[in-house]
Amino acid sequence: MQRIGLVVSPGCSPISLAAMSVFELANMLTDPPTYDLHVLSERGGQVGTSLGMSLTTEPFNAADAYDTLIIAGGLTVESATPGLIDFVRQAPKHARRVASICIGAFVLAEAGILDQRRATTHWFYARDMQKQFPKVKVDEDRIFVNDGPVWTSAGMTAGIDLALAMVEADLGEDVARNIAKKMVVYHRRAGGQSQFSALLELAPKSDRIQKALAFARDNLQKPLTVNDLADAASLSPRQFSRAFHAETGQSPAKAVEHLRLEAARLMMEQSRHPIDAVAQQTGFADRDRMRRAFLRAYGQPPQVIRRNARSQMDA
Repeated sequence: MQRIGLVVSPGCSPISLAAMSVFELANMLTDPPTYDLHVLSERGGQVGTSLGMSLTTEPFNAADAYDTLIIAGGLTVESATPGLIDFVRQAPKHARRVASICIGAFVLAEAGILDQRRATTHWFYARDMQKQFPKVKVDEDRIFVNDGPVWTSAGMTAGIDLALAMVEADLGEDVARNIAKKMVVYHRRAGGQSQFSALLELAPKSDRIQKALAFARDNLQKPLTVNDLADAASLSPRQFSRAFHAETGQSPAKAVEHLRLEAARLMMEQSRHPIDAVAQQTGFADRDRMRRAFLRAYGQPPQVIRRNARSQMDA
């Protein structure tokens, strides 16, 4: 059996255990069972969670061999103990895979496991990770990232996506698909962390900037120059640009591109409109320009995003 160890620390989120449920269900679908599941901590015994409940754990030991070690996440980024960092640093010598859920990626980064590797973490902390650990290639829009033997997931529930991908690699697509059906989740979730609304992310404070963004959202097929947006906000172009950046932290052009990307992605995932039509209706003018924008934002062209969305709906 493959030994799976979920490493928890005080204050960990119980949602991290959902990833272990994926392996538990895999055992129900295979004969004999594939995975031997363990919840680990530095000292063993009872470990308190962010909800106040406690988990019964086994003490981890660097000499113990695990097929897969997963570092659980919490609600806030805390410095890991020297004992945990040393254990994680030694983990690649004893485990086939090392992984993290949510901000558990900070532990991997602190241990040097993510140096020169692609990784992700919760979108709220992604830029902090990049600043704190410049050797890590942080991809803040991925649900999970697999870079060789190292796996990282975004938010807490993305640990389920990560575990499903691991099971698929171990046991095949059919088993992973059946687990997803039993858990009532997507086999392969479409989109990245930027699925939250672009307007919510911008969070404008004044009515004038909100009005300009609403105008942009309703007129994406138009050129939408700074002058157009300034007129909608009843400000001069200079006043508008200064106020817009102060409230949103972005330039008007970048914000409009985010709105166009969100609209185009929804159309690609939820409709059968030709790509040229989607590009026209969302203001990209042509499919090549839209393709370049998708690659910058999502790392995938529009066709791949549409294909992934359809495969999940058929799952």
